[in-house]
Amino acid sequence: MPYPGFPTDMQSIFGSLLTTSKGTSIIVENIFENRYKYMHELKRMGAKITIEGKTAVIKGIRRLNGAVVNSTDLRGGAALVTAALAAKGTTTVENIEYILRGYEKLDMKLQNLGAKIYIKNT
Repeated sequence: MPYPGFPTDMQSIFGSLLTTSKGTSIIVENIFENRYKYMHELKRMGAKITIEGKTAVIKGIRRLNGAVVNSTDLRGGAALVTAALAAKGTTTVENIEYILRGYEKLDMKLQNLGAKIYIKNT
């Protein structure tokens, strides 16, 4: 929603967090048509997500699994990195150009917090 509602730019990150939250969560996206692209990638990691039109239903699971996923936009890519940090195993996020465009030195910042993350030279 527009201010003072929940900021739509945070929807992807929260969608990622909800995949491992207890219970069932519902997100309704009324502003951007293609905002849910990242959710298809989260499903590759084992997330239980059903998308029906503007509504996404997320059933929380104990843990995501590492997988090869594809970043399709800036915020969705950040959501995949967030999911990868919580996942069991190794996750490879492809097409990171989107992420690097909006999050300067993200790998170094996350390493400083203890994450095992690196960027392959392309």
